Amino acid sequence: MKRWLTRRWPALHWPSIRGRGRTDAGPLLLTAAVIAAVALLAGAAPALLRAAADDAVQDTVRRAGQDSNVSAHADWERDDGPTGGRVRAPRLAGNVDDFRARATYALGPDLDAALLPPVAVVNGPILSITDGTAPRTFQFTYLAGDLGGPAVTWIAGNAPGPTVTGEYVETPYGGPPWPVQVGLSEADATALQLAPGDRIPLSDGRGRDMDVRVSGIYRPADTADPAWRLALSLLRPVPGADGVGTTRFGGLLSRESLPDARLAVDQDQLRRTVHFAPEPDALTWDTAGALASQVVKLKATSGSSADRGESLKWESQLDTALRDARTRISAVLTQAAVLLTGVLTATVLVLLLAAELLVRRRTPALSAARQRGAALPDLGAELLIESAVVSLSAAAVGLALARAAAPGISWIGAVPLVLAGAVAGPAFGTLAAARASRDRRQPANPAARRWIRATGRLRRAAVEAAVLIPAVAAFGALHQRGLLPVASDGDTGELSGDLVLPISALALGALVGALVLLRLLPLGARFALRQALRSRRPLAVFGAARAATTAGRALPLLVLVSTMALASFALILGATVTRGLADGAWSTVGADARLDVGADAEAATPALADRIAAAPGVRQVVVAQVTDSARVFTESTPLTPRLVVVDADAFQRLLATTPLPDAPALARLTAPGPGPGDVPALVRSSDGVLGTGTRLQLTRDDAPAIRLTAVGTAPSVGGADDVVIVDAAALADAGLPAVPNTVWVTGPGAARAVSNSGVAADVVLRADVLRAQRATPLTTGLLRLAWTAAAVLLALGLLGLTLAAAAGASERWQTLTRLRTLGLRPRDARWVAAGELLPPVVVAAVCGPLLGVLLARLMLGPLDLRLLTGQAADPGVVLPWWLLGLVSVALLAAAATVVPVESALRRRDRLSEVLRAGE
Repeated sequence: MKRWLTRRWPALHWPSIRGRGRTDAGPLLLTAAVIAAVALLAGAAPALLRAAADDAVQDTVRRAGQDSNVSAHADWERDDGPTGGRVRAPRLAGNVDDFRARATYALGPDLDAALLPPVAVVNGPILSITDGTAPRTFQFTYLAGDLGGPAVTWIAGNAPGPTVTGEYVETPYGGPPWPVQVGLSEADATALQLAPGDRIPLSDGRGRDMDVRVSGIYRPADTADPAWRLALSLLRPVPGADGVGTTRFGGLLSRESLPDARLAVDQDQLRRTVHFAPEPDALTWDTAGALASQVVKLKATSGSSADRGESLKWESQLDTALRDARTRISAVLTQAAVLLTGVLTATVLVLLLAAELLVRRRTPALSAARQRGAALPDLGAELLIESAVVSLSAAAVGLALARAAAPGISWIGAVPLVLAGAVAGPAFGTLAAARASRDRRQPANPAARRWIRATGRLRRAAVEAAVLIPAVAAFGALHQRGLLPVASDGDTGELSGDLVLPISALALGALVGALVLLRLLPLGARFALRQALRSRRPLAVFGAARAATTAGRALPLLVLVSTMALASFALILGATVTRGLADGAWSTVGADARLDVGADAEAATPALADRIAAAPGVRQVVVAQVTDSARVFTESTPLTPRLVVVDADAFQRLLATTPLPDAPALARLTAPGPGPGDVPALVRSSDGVLGTGTRLQLTRDDAPAIRLTAVGTAPSVGGADDVVIVDAAALADAGLPAVPNTVWVTGPGAARAVSNSGVAADVVLRADVLRAQRATPLTTGLLRLAWTAAAVLLALGLLGLTLAAAAGASERWQTLTRLRTLGLRPRDARWVAAGELLPPVVVAAVCGPLLGVLLARLMLGPLDLRLLTGQAADPGVVLPWWLLGLVSVALLAAAATVVPVESALRRRDRLSEVLRAGE
């Protein structure tokens, strides 16, 4: 029995460990540098993306506006009196304060900490202003927070007061309208031409006159107060709030006039609601899921809409906004994980190649140690200690740098680097020492040699199957389930185990492509050798012979092809996202510039469009009436789509001259409707409910609804999911002339033309939208990671080329030097060396980018890039051929410099030493 089998611990020879470390300090430092650099990337990128995820959650909630509010409403206690009338409640404002406190208590501490102080809102019904020809509406509102309502300055008149001063007042049902006092803002009072003491001509939905009087005119102390967002009509007239072509005005109630407002309308027409606006800075990616779950539970405990009691009824879209944000963040995190997995895979291959080079350098020393009696476990332990120290130290340095550059670190990515760096060298070194000392001879029996070759082929097939089977499973899982995690609201946001396989699809696909090329390269090299043997060019024969001899080396080709393919994929991903953001900006704005005209200037929109069209650099101008949340009905379902009333021919020309998708169906809008009185329309719905042939009704105030018939699919307008497009002339013929409030402008001078419009309008520039989209945290993080990953992978590929050339340099130049003794000139020796090195490099330079293109075609769809670019559909794959060509040229240029450098270094080799090598 061998002695080392009876020992519990290996016998380490520390002088040998230190000596090998000093001798091979260069390769060890190179290995450490690779591990540290990639550990820095793998440790910092996830932490930076998690910080970007927190910013994305907060940005989503800010963009959601009032839709993200958590609101509670409840019916009032009936105010029936003992004599059959209604009793005035002078302490009604105190009842509202109690209602606000009760809703705050029901939230719970976790939700309360993430929400701003509540604001109670009491809204009256929508009333019609009876004077004038334009459809105008009016609504009185009471606002009250913990510290009272928003501050105002009364510039004329006084705050609304009570109608009566008695403690107990009962008014009969069906009596005369109860008077109520309200305050008007400066803008509303100017538009209505009213002053303090005037009566506002109003009627309710049943045509009854209302007695609403102006007590005073106010000016808000701070228009940015969150309370004003809940009733914008208290600041200024709001167009389109109650239907197409309407304008809503608002009246402010006080604590004293609120009881009168209750008596001025029917029992159930005064609605009280408590709004809790979220505090964006208190929301993070980690807490978003739990908060969404609590909002869902809160809505589940809500009272029924049929309940006429004072139970709380909760409403909120905060859970939907948080889920949407988490979906986008999860998509970006998985996309980043795909890139990082590719970088880690390429790094592991480079570390294996570096370990092979190190073992080639150490083979004589390891063989000598083995011949002197060193046991294999002892050599393996010595090599393991050395490589473990180098790998762990390098990973620690990389993670320390990552911690300094990012708000946290992710150590998971460093694990495969440490394992590869620590295990590869000892494994290869132990195998090399074992081969040097074994006494197995080549059998003379042909059957035994065939058995050995068959065993080698089976082992290779097993390794290939071990890569191919998971790759097929990974792509199957990727296309069947995608990359978005099936997560609950209460999860931690970490990538789950079921995503490991689809995330690895890119790396496995690159390895499979490299293995296929590894199978084909020896066949090509042998074919080239046969062709060279038939020629009269000895240099071609020597070069082809050397290429055929080294074509079977697996690691160099795997490294070169994988890194080139993965770098190309990262470049394609970055280019696709960049183009998708540009297309998303076009979809959001609809042109180079857009003017959203205010209600006061809508009448001047046609003249404004003519003036903009005459400006220099303007190519096309299209006006339209765009109404969000228009009141449209199907047979039994109310809808709130974005209604676009536009000249169909002009809009079609606009789409044809911009990168926006064409809409040939717009030509159908100018044709007669399918039925008498029907107006043709194009429809688009997120759930696919609206299809061709669907009949819709567009409601109007004080007039019959207009019948619409869907004749095709509408293009996306402003990124809206639900859209209805109608031709302006056809709608005017049906009795509803359009009032344009939107101007689309294209051309290089569009931005300057709309900026100098001189009217009250919001200017939206495509360049500004694109700049804002590119500056979002998630977009910036993913693009930076894609470009960084491409650079790192290209650097790893060049490093792999250098290591592969260095690994075979000794044998290559030993052969060439011997050929020089037969008359081969130094220049010819360089050509032969180039013939040996170039085949795998050319294959990688040509096939690597093509493999990256194939992987992009297979993977970019399931990556759900539309969630990042803001498009309705996934962006098309963009192939930056000049960047892919640059990658190939960089690899070929590096290979072209290897041979002259090797030749210069080998000039010092003496011919006598080369001829005695191997003795």
